[in-house]
Amino acid sequence: MLSLKDAVFYNYFRSSAAYRMRIVMALKGLTPRETVDVDLRNGAQRGEDYLKIAPSGLVPSLDFGDHPHGQSLALIEWIDATYPEPRIIPADPHDALAAREIAFSIACDIHPVDNLRVLNRLTEQFGADNDARTAWYHHWLKLGFDAVETLLKRQKDHGGEGPFALGDTVSIADVCLIPQVYNAERFNFDLTPYPLIRAVNDHCLGLPAFSDTSPDAG
Repeated sequence: MLSLKDAVFYNYFRSSAAYRMRIVMALKGLTPRETVDVDLRNGAQRGEDYLKIAPSGLVPSLDFGDHPHGQSLALIEWIDATYPEPRIIPADPHDALAAREIAFSIACDIHPVDNLRVLNRLTEQFGADNDARTAWYHHWLKLGFDAVETLLKRQKDHGGEGPFALGDTVSIADVCLIPQVYNAERFNFDLTPYPLIRAVNDHCLGLPAFSDTSPDAG
């Protein structure tokens, strides 16, 4: 049986996908055998040794020896199934659907088109300067956050009162949202139109699992 305590966690401090993993491990009180930083700024993710572990050339990944695996959402689902307390994927099927809907709106709709390799490609292929890259980032972030804010309001309207995305309990929705808000702030995106997103973010950052694993935590 695969065990996190026997795994090497490949991490990059500013990767929102890796930040998701750090949050989940902290929430569950889990520590991998070793953490190795993969510096995306110098192309370490495209090195021959790392590509043997993660053919995608992305972080995070977990290396269990003969069984390396990547993709943050897949890894989070595995962690939640293997170490179910506290649950990140709600037990109730409808709540699980709602949590994944918010999480996937971020991880599948916002994050891929605003990833570092996409931003770099805009410069390499199309000569985009910093202003153009920021405009690209803000465009997709606005579309995604408009949708997420609506989904959060829908949760509130259906009795989901509480400080987290789904009410009183932390879920994969929060795990994906807080890293994306961090990146939005890095790119000076105006969060004023998103009071529900800001409220969830502020509450979660009051918890050590979110604040102590932040890229700014050192």
